Amino acid sequence: MENQLGCVFLIGMPGAGKSTVGKALAKSLRWAFVDLDHQIEARCGVAIPVIFEIEGEQGFRKRESQALAELACEHGKVVATGGGAVLAESNQGILRSQGVVVYLRATVDELYRRTNRDRNRPLLATNDPKRRLQELFVQRGPIYESLADITVESGSSTVPAVIQQIISQLRGIQK
Repeated sequence: MENQLGCVFLIGMPGAGKSTVGKALAKSLRWAFVDLDHQIEARCGVAIPVIFEIEGEQGFRKRESQALAELACEHGKVVATGGGAVLAESNQGILRSQGVVVYLRATVDELYRRTNRDRNRPLLATNDPKRRLQELFVQRGPIYESLADITVESGSSTVPAVIQQIISQLRGIQK
């Protein structure tokens, strides 16, 4: 696929499959793959929970915005954003203007099933992570929907099926 699209940005809740789908999509497109959270960890030399512990969510979000702004200038990349990257208006502008936004949507039950043993998700480190996922879904869902050029159900589909749906829809997009 020619790269008239800029970047493909994957957005969605924690556990929606952004990293897994992103790697497979990048391979299918023969593009580079970047996981925004991993990029931030590599820059800081520590894991995301440590950044949250030291700088709080606000400090992490600032780092996230800086990394996204830099990546958005590079075409031909599939970028898996963090689930909360869409919260900053500046990030929303980057996502809208610099590529195609793919929302990977899954139910809260599926998200919980995928994340309940993952200790690298500071926003879910609560006594009731499923309830927290529900709260985040209510807060972020409308933002994901408003930003999405493409929405794909990732909860019950296989990775190859999700990739096929995305590529099929990418062919119809001109940005």
